[in-house]
Amino acid sequence: MNVRRRRISGIAVAVAAALGLGTLSACAGDDTGTGGTDRFDVVASFYPMAFLAERIGGEHVNVTSLTQPGQEPHDLEVSARQRARLEDADAALHIKGLQPAVDEAISQSGIATKIDAASLTTLVDAHHGDDGHGDEGHGDEDHDGHDHGGTDPHLWLDPVRYAEVAEGVGRAFEKADPGHAADYRKNTAALVKRLGELDTRFETGLRNTRTKVFITTHAAFGYLAERYGLTERAISGLSPEAEPSAARVRDLQRTAKAEGVTTVFHETLVSDRTARTVARDAGLRTDVLDPIEGITEHSRGDDYLQVMESNLTALQKALGAA
Repeated sequence: MNVRRRRISGIAVAVAAALGLGTLSACAGDDTGTGGTDRFDVVASFYPMAFLAERIGGEHVNVTSLTQPGQEPHDLEVSARQRARLEDADAALHIKGLQPAVDEAISQSGIATKIDAASLTTLVDAHHGDDGHGDEGHGDEDHDGHDHGGTDPHLWLDPVRYAEVAEGVGRAFEKADPGHAADYRKNTAALVKRLGELDTRFETGLRNTRTKVFITTHAAFGYLAERYGLTERAISGLSPEAEPSAARVRDLQRTAKAEGVTTVFHETLVSDRTARTVARDAGLRTDVLDPIEGITEHSRGDDYLQVMESNLTALQKALGAA
């Protein structure tokens, strides 16, 4: 859609295609597409942002993701090729504070429409979901390069906040591409409705549980826990690969015994070694609670909505839902 791209020769387009980022299809798993189209070209930082762009933009958008399926988004470094693709995009969608390299690349680009999802809802302190996060040897783990600016960026795991972001993204698309504004409004309303239904299922499905405490690999589920009256206790901090201290592990073992915790949750994009070790030492089982930072063949569902439903099922089982 960007007029600059219409002057590029066929050879240049072919070269750009060979070097380009992966374009998400409706299932957000295809990495064969290219930008430079006559559609509204959106670069998304990682899967949850790409999902919004796909659902809201529909047939009018061409979405590429900086983070490929199976790639851990926290550690992403933006290549020169990706920076070049950013310059040719009509819009960029990211969560400021989650991926510092992406934030820098977008801020330095000449993209006309820059959408920071973190500005479209209310974020809270990074330690809000874990009342033991400041235990000895644990509270400083996010100083390993995963600096989120003091706030928790995992807003997409709360369907209500995610819906607020969807509404903001829809408005931004309408303003940037007014010729398709009516379709963007319709698509946004449909997505917000689906997210509202998801919120209702979580609320009713987790209302009556034997315990309200669950243990995760890293502190990604604070917003979800807060929304539905639960308590997340994380092995690591916001960094999914940080190693917990011995004191932290002992604290989690005491919590598990006192609160009737049955399960230690691990993820799909990082190693489950630490989670399995903690679970074994505490006599607990393990299961997957997916932070949905990317969709792969190992995901329990083909898109955000399906994986969230799988997360609900896993939580109900672990918490002893009535």
